[in-house]
Amino acid sequence: MMNSLTDAVILMAGTGSRLRASGKSLPKALVPIRGRPLISYTLDALREVGVTTLHAVVGWESEMLLAGLTPLVPKEMRLRPIHNAQWQKQNGVSLLCAAPHLSTPFLLLMGDHLFEARLLETFVRQANPDLLNLAIDRKISSIFDLDDAMKVQTKGDRIVAIGKTLARYDAIDTGIFVCPPEIFGYLAKARRDGDCSLADGVRAMAADHKARAIDIGDAWWQDVDDGGMLGQAEEAATRLTGEFRAGE
Repeated sequence: MMNSLTDAVILMAGTGSRLRASGKSLPKALVPIRGRPLISYTLDALREVGVTTLHAVVGWESEMLLAGLTPLVPKEMRLRPIHNAQWQKQNGVSLLCAAPHLSTPFLLLMGDHLFEARLLETFVRQANPDLLNLAIDRKISSIFDLDDAMKVQTKGDRIVAIGKTLARYDAIDTGIFVCPPEIFGYLAKARRDGDCSLADGVRAMAADHKARAIDIGDAWWQDVDDGGMLGQAEEAATRLTGEFRAGE
């Protein structure tokens, strides 16, 4: 089991088209939640678990995103921007862009997800560096947009299936991972016409019994993919920091 990781990858190369359709012009990671950019909550959580190098995979409007992101990165953390020239493709391609920079297990997160800091702390403590670890949520009834959620079927702590259209599932993918560098080989093999999703890599590792699910229990998280999710996140964001909890 692991106590700390020094590297984290955040995927933030996409356009955020569904959120922009609701009238937001900023990149998703910079959209304010209770007066702070969404990504700042993730950066706080990464600092708390000891991350010292942040690999930010950017693509669409990368200059605007990096201009907003750079001042937010804690002084203890080095920012390594990685440009994905094929940002229109799926998120597996974005992760593959980070492959040359990583040779040890790393945290992997999404630039448009919010979560309680304690979720990350507990997850990292339980992660096994030899496997792909995925934080899953079994509180299915609490998911805001279940149709769009990435579903997971488990057997004990093993992942046996993952996909948005699964007919049988017992958990939801939170977008929080601890990955071994081995994930890059699986993603490369999964590419079809130069494209692949992160779920393709998870599915392939699961088939080799190398993917493990870790339940987040009662911890809170939220994908912020459109205006409705943004509103839900604003209402629930008192869970994000001790400061807000104290003010409830």
